[in-house]
Amino acid sequence: MADPELVQVMDYILNRCDEKSIEAVAAAVVRRRRDLALFGGMGKLPDPKKLARDFSAQIYGGSGIKDLKNAVRSMAERIIRQEAPELSGGEAAELLDAWIPGQGTGEALKRDLLTAMVGQFISFSLGRMDEKDDQELRAEMGAWPDRYWKSFPPGVRRIITGFLKGEMTEGEFNAKIGAVLDLDGPE
Repeated sequence: MADPELVQVMDYILNRCDEKSIEAVAAAVVRRRRDLALFGGMGKLPDPKKLARDFSAQIYGGSGIKDLKNAVRSMAERIIRQEAPELSGGEAAELLDAWIPGQGTGEALKRDLLTAMVGQFISFSLGRMDEKDDQELRAEMGAWPDRYWKSFPPGVRRIITGFLKGEMTEGEFNAKIGAVLDLDGPE
């Protein structure tokens, strides 16, 4: 019989997750697969059942995505300390930020940069961009629209595509982009 806590987590994912939560779960699965690929041969992987129980407790005890992100970050920090005690504090912090970006200025800078890039891309795509701005970007980066597009996370691309296809208003687009960037910033 399945672990009752696992059943609760699966029930939450399958029956109660909204779009933002599904994106968070999908990102967690991608990170877990990456961790397994990186650390699978080490023989010292964290206990998935224990992590699932901790994660479930954090989900049901927390009050939203920010709490969930903080809980995941705390668990990752604990895992790094347990599994790689030889890392210096700076190295451990760098690894943690690579896995799960924190609330520091680096994340804010990345978010601000991504927000500006999305704005420029949309302005260009809708024919609103000043020709001088486009020429400056091309002089600096070459085919900047293609480079921007390739650098956007998949969730951002989906929202931009939907907006450019007329599937949402500009206000809805801005709200969705803001929510995606607040959820997990750039990947």
